[in-house]
Amino acid sequence: MNPALIFLPVLAQVILTLVVFVAMTVAKSRAMKRGEVDLERRALHKDAWPDYVLKLSNNIANQFETPVLFYAVSFVLWALRAVDAVTLSLASAYVVTRIVHAFVHTGSNYVPVRKRVFTLGVVIILAMTVFAAIAVISDL
Repeated sequence: MNPALIFLPVLAQVILTLVVFVAMTVAKSRAMKRGEVDLERRALHKDAWPDYVLKLSNNIANQFETPVLFYAVSFVLWALRAVDAVTLSLASAYVVTRIVHAFVHTGSNYVPVRKRVFTLGVVIILAMTVFAAIAVISDL
């Protein structure tokens, strides 16, 4: 299997992050036009923005938490040429959990569902890390 295939889910995760950035930019513009922003507090205080902007802002921050581990493990798998059907499926499944998480986080923000999806994503990264560790040890 071509190890570069791991970059398809990596790029999908990058695109998801960019989509949320664009959505937040649009939401902030809308909030400003509607006069829903405390202009004196907006530069330093998140509470200056309406909840629909905060959800997007919080999700952007979340896109730089576990995805960082995903990127690192993906690059390790690629560098060791340890990308196979299992690791590629795990990487793809992780991105699906991130898409679902972003949808819930920026929509209903129903925490029990959001937590389950987030936890599943962490378990997937853990599994990817085990495969990467095995590849590192076998390459020694």
